[in-house]
Amino acid sequence: MKEAVMIPEQYKQIDFMKVKKKQKRVLFIKGMLFLLPSILLFSIFLFYPMARTLYLSFFLTDNSGATTVFVGLDNFKNIFTSPIFLKSLQSTFLFVLYTVPGTIIISLFLAVIANEKLKGIGFFRMIFSSTMGISVAAASVFWMFLFHPTMGWLNQFLEALGFEAIGWLTDPEWALLSVSISTIWMNLGFTFLILLGGLQSIDSHLYESAEIDGASYFYKLRRITVPMLSPTLFFVITVSFINAFQTFGQIDMLTRGGPQNETNLIVYSIYQEAFENYQYGTASAQAVILFFIILLMTLLQFKLGERKVHYQ
Repeated sequence: MKEAVMIPEQYKQIDFMKVKKKQKRVLFIKGMLFLLPSILLFSIFLFYPMARTLYLSFFLTDNSGATTVFVGLDNFKNIFTSPIFLKSLQSTFLFVLYTVPGTIIISLFLAVIANEKLKGIGFFRMIFSSTMGISVAAASVFWMFLFHPTMGWLNQFLEALGFEAIGWLTDPEWALLSVSISTIWMNLGFTFLILLGGLQSIDSHLYESAEIDGASYFYKLRRITVPMLSPTLFFVITVSFINAFQTFGQIDMLTRGGPQNETNLIVYSIYQEAFENYQYGTASAQAVILFFIILLMTLLQFKLGERKVHYQ
């Protein structure tokens, strides 16, 4: 009989490592093939536009958007010395300050009410979430009629009470607040549904244990509901901040940035520079600034807000 050939242990380990590397390579290729459609879509509709915007921000352009003169950081310098852009920046932050807390507080109040086990509560849940199914254009037309200086129901109601009519969309003191009110109403449906889903996911045994201990309704709300809802609140607040900075539709429909640039938010300012003034370089520079503002706000949210999030 022939003697069995003994393979040294080190060669066995080398063969095993080769097989393992080959398996990893095959798994990587399979994973990339599954991700390929998403990568292509993101590249076409996200990565390339971002890179193109950053590129255009360093140039002057003609009416067709073609680059003409390289100006470096001059577009950014001119932006921060422009009173119109500084006013736009101020209006944007005020708009975010008005809309985000207002939307969160009202939606949370409605969600807490809708989470109660009452007869016919399903009808009210449908009403509270109905704004989510209305387009920005349709909602803006609805609010345009409400804010009308003579035919609007709001002014008719004020006049019936003996007050003077208000130029909701024409008075610089009221225009931004009016657009903020309409935006809060438009965003209530989505925020309400997300918060209601978070409330319904809280374990009911926590409330039952608190009731046995004699806890009041507001104590349960403060010690159980809000901490258990904090992951959902964190998500909603972050998304609301991003959406507020990107607001465009209702501005275009209701005020077109007026009066006196009081409602000329950054996104609408970008639109005007690019598609009305044909200054694509300046518009791209504003878009880059907006990107970094949103990025900074999001990072601050994760840095400061996530510490108070209570995960079950």
